Amino acid sequence: MEHFDPAVSKRFEVRASRPCEICKELDPQFPHRHPLDQVVAANRKSTASGHLTEDGYVRHRMLELRQLASRAPRSAA
Repeated sequence: MEHFDPAVSKRFEVRASRPCEICKELDPQFPHRHPLDQVVAANRKSTASGHLTEDGYVRHRMLELRQLASRAPRSAA
């Protein structure tokens, strides 16, 4: 019988998911992403770490960084 680590199997167990609201709003390529890259776990916020896939996480982080870079720089006082 093969041994399954409960911590590992639980990490990938997702019963419900929903589209990431931030990615949906900010990413013009969102509809063309792989379906798993579009969603976050239903019990998580729409954050990068809530994404189910690494690609979804990376794309979300790129959107966040793009937003930070487009802001006007703060003046040092």
